Formats: sequence, structure tokens, C-alpha cells
Amino acid sequence: MSDDLEVSALAINVTVPEALRWTDTRRGQEFALTTLNVRLLPDGHLAAKAYGRPVGGGRSGYVSFSVPDRPELAALIADAADRAAGLWAAHRGLG
Repeated sequence: MSDDLEVSALAINVTVPEALRWTDTRRGQEFALTTLNVRLLPDGHLAAKAYGRPVGGGRSGYVSFSVPDRPELAALIADAADRAAGLWAAHRGLG
């Protein structure tokens, strides 16, 4: 049965360690990026988007940002995917 089962999404949220965080600007507002959403694509590759809060405080919509092409962020994403795979593999079922 498991080969016939269609899984439509595999995604994890990862907190970016303080030393790896960065800022980006959208619509004139600066955001501190603190979280990554990592998805496993059907072809086995990973895709990631960054999310955060306005530096100046206040509320803002859920706006995604591209993850910079930095080796340490790529390593964080790969390590998080490996960790999630281990957690999923060790699940104990519902309950």
C-alpha cells in the first residue's frame, strides 16, 4: 500500500541560528529573517524560503524572501532536512 500512497507535501520549519540571520527589504520595510521553510520537491531536491519580522516592530503580512546563496545556509538547510528525515523515520504513530 505505501507505494500507492500519494504524499502531496513534505515541509519543515527551521529556526535560523542567531549567527546566520540576515536582513532584507520588501516594500520599503526591513525584515530580520529568522525562520526557513524547507520543502522536499518531487524530484528529491530541496527548496527554501525565509520568513521574519519587521526590524522596526509592528505587524506585517506573511512575506517570503529568497535565501541567500551562502554555504553556511545551504549546510543548515541540508542538516535540517537530514534531522527531519531521522525524526520522521523514528515516529511512533498517532497518540
